[in-house]
Amino acid sequence: MSKPRKQLKLGALLHGVGGNPAMWRHPDVQPDASVNFELYKQWAQKAEAGKLDLIFIADGLYINEKSIPHFQNRFEPISLLSALASVTKNIGLVGTLSTSYSEPFTVARQFGSLDVLSGGRAGWNIVTSPLEGSALNYGKKEHPEHDLRYRIATEYLDVTRGLWDSWEDDAFVRDKATGVFFDPAKVHALNHEGEFFSVKGPLNIARSKQGRPVIFQAGSSEVGKNYAAKEADAIFTGHETIEDAIAFYQDVKARAVSFGRSADDVLVFPGIGPIIGATAEEAERKYQEVANLVTIETALNYLGRFFEHHDFSQYPLDEPFPDLGDLGRNSFQSGTDKIKRDAKERNLTLRQVAIQSATPRSKFIGTPEQVADILEEWFVRGAADGFMLAESVPNGLTDFVDLVVPILQERGLFRTEYESGTLRGNLGLAIPANRYAKEEASI
Repeated sequence: MSKPRKQLKLGALLHGVGGNPAMWRHPDVQPDASVNFELYKQWAQKAEAGKLDLIFIADGLYINEKSIPHFQNRFEPISLLSALASVTKNIGLVGTLSTSYSEPFTVARQFGSLDVLSGGRAGWNIVTSPLEGSALNYGKKEHPEHDLRYRIATEYLDVTRGLWDSWEDDAFVRDKATGVFFDPAKVHALNHEGEFFSVKGPLNIARSKQGRPVIFQAGSSEVGKNYAAKEADAIFTGHETIEDAIAFYQDVKARAVSFGRSADDVLVFPGIGPIIGATAEEAERKYQEVANLVTIETALNYLGRFFEHHDFSQYPLDEPFPDLGDLGRNSFQSGTDKIKRDAKERNLTLRQVAIQSATPRSKFIGTPEQVADILEEWFVRGAADGFMLAESVPNGLTDFVDLVVPILQERGLFRTEYESGTLRGNLGLAIPANRYAKEEASI
């Protein structure tokens, strides 16, 4: 393959005992990993040693007795990332936080603080919270409808960005001789009055050296893709085939251009779970070891989470996947639509759908060279700007950094040193101008 003109980006999803509902049972997994800071510290430093762009902490706001173990007992992302900021130097720190169950001023402070603490390495994965039960934890009578959640998120991000611009970059004079701490002309109240929020401002923390946190988004519905293409710096997505990934990539880039942006203004990161072995057979064995830990009861519970914690045990296992109507469209809309569509098109049974959902077999599996080949193909063919790495098997991150990253570096596909001390700098994203400084420059 010809050498690409740009290099790919890599992030690591740090997921405690794993996203698999039974990986915690594997002998190589520490069962308290989701609340073990020393492990997170080791993972973050390993990712940084591999020159990865970022680590990514996912989150959710509702659990029940059927939730997977990692969800039942885990760190809140901003707290964890703030601690990891003190034990890393270059790697980006991206965390999930909901626009449906938080306030813009508080969130602007939290991510603004993380951004300054880390020297400009913060990123915010914006979610609208798919789980309907989340409302019950926040004194709400009902979970906002899917499209309404995105309307809220649009105004929410606009408010948050306005608050991050409260202080122009040279506002703090700190002149001891004259007693001038800041230039009053360079601090700005937001005075926002909108459909969902009323926020005066200004924010009580200034911008970091990357301007403001990098915005990630993971929506794949029509509304979600429009939101991501218009507002996000990076998109976290997932696809089973390279053809689907290319179609999504081209779609989102075209939407970004239609909103007046450059196609390069938004980066696309498919989530993958690479499984690496000295031989293809060893890699397959690693997958089977984890997959075999999942019982059918556990798989049904896992599947139910996507459908508003629906009880699938009431249906025959080996008959066609049940007709669920619109169930799931107000939660994981794009994901549940895909599950129902695939089950119908492929005539899958409930058992097959549940096992496939709970123990997906990574397409990125094999020897280090084979995995590097697949990554290169996806990148060169325009299916991704980078990849978000999840651990499908124990020690997956270590295997990837030690065995695959050197191959990518030798091929010129990945950096050997960080280009910048900020997340925006390493991702190749421009520093956004302060809106008020722009206004003054045009006067």
